[in-house]
Amino acid sequence: MSNSIKTWKILLSGFGSGWLPLAPGTWGAAVAILMVWPLVALPTIWITPILTVLILIFLWIGVKGSNLVEAEWGDDPKQTVIDEMIGVWIAILGMPLTWPWLLGGFVLFRFFDIAKPLGIRQLEAIKGGWGIMLDDVLAGVYANLVLQVVILIIHA
Repeated sequence: MSNSIKTWKILLSGFGSGWLPLAPGTWGAAVAILMVWPLVALPTIWITPILTVLILIFLWIGVKGSNLVEAEWGDDPKQTVIDEMIGVWIAILGMPLTWPWLLGGFVLFRFFDIAKPLGIRQLEAIKGGWGIMLDDVLAGVYANLVLQVVILIIHA
């Protein structure tokens, strides 16, 4: 296996978290939360743009990498958790980066990702890397919308 393919696999697996036993998607989402924690040291105005760029970069990696390893790993392999990473980042996009909001984003994202309501399951039918990524993107959007409503209620 070439070093290039190894690199894609490491990234797709959430730096190896996708190979952990029991609920690899949950492990991948947890790694994603830990990865954004250092952003709390930055001025608030920079957090959302940086997180948006991170989401876009990892989305590109997820689509391209999933297409590259599909012949070996299959359609939607459990060790690919980069989609969960993106989904949880979308869930917390624009949220205060404090542990209650990070935990809320994590839990809500995992709920929507596992339950797959409101069109999420239909996105899984899309073939290739986009199908792997888009259901988690929508789950993250739904989680973010719930958190936005909570913020509105708290500040009303």
